[in-house]
Amino acid sequence: MKIRLVAYGIAKDILECNRFDLDLSSGQRIVDLKNELTVKFPAFEKLKILKFAVNEEYQNDEFLLTDNCEVVIIPPVSGG
Repeated sequence: MKIRLVAYGIAKDILECNRFDLDLSSGQRIVDLKNELTVKFPAFEKLKILKFAVNEEYQNDEFLLTDNCEVVIIPPVSGG
């Protein structure tokens, strides 16, 4: 299946782009995507908190991804 990744902040810096398509095996969950991203981009392992939204709704690690969904990577935000 193919998903569209959208990244902001430090996640965009790690990926070196803010949008790209990623092929995954069917039946993958958010936790599986996190693991794959960490393997392909080891800098993700340094981020303690990483949230995901699928098709504009926040989802937990067990959420099942589907073909052609848009997954937004939401990194920790700093500031004051």
